[in-house]
Amino acid sequence: MAEQSPTTPAGKPAVLRSPRRRAREFVLQGLYQWRVSGNDEAAIEAHLRDIDDFDKADREFFVGLLRGVLAQRQILEAKLQAYLDRPFNDLSPIEACVLLAGAFELSNYPQTPYRVIINESIELAKGYGGTDGHKYVNGVLDRLAAGLRPAEVEAKRAARVKGR
Repeated sequence: MAEQSPTTPAGKPAVLRSPRRRAREFVLQGLYQWRVSGNDEAAIEAHLRDIDDFDKADREFFVGLLRGVLAQRQILEAKLQAYLDRPFNDLSPIEACVLLAGAFELSNYPQTPYRVIINESIELAKGYGGTDGHKYVNGVLDRLAAGLRPAEVEAKRAARVKGR
């Protein structure tokens, strides 16, 4: 008998997640804890280390992203606010946390292509957020990327136009 691939609770084939994807998911969980319950960095990290599959996440990336977002949250909120249609504090907790993490990555991980960061953020919003939250996250981060990484964004757009 052939071995079946794992499935999600909805019966869809499970997607194998990279260590970075897992780290981003744990960061989202940690940021959500921080935003909703006010837990501090040490409590969040201790709690998340006890969750199954944490050992499969990129720990260095997780720590850098979680601590970086928490340390720079006010700066990140200010950067994002220019692209929001409402006050940052009126966003759903999931959208707010995804946007903070995406903004931090766009600002501090230039070695990661901006489209990768945006796509990972969209996937997090789809998996954990509201019905159309991923569309909002996409629009905000796309505009933020154009401001933070203009040369990279323009090169990508030019390549798309040239390929038509």
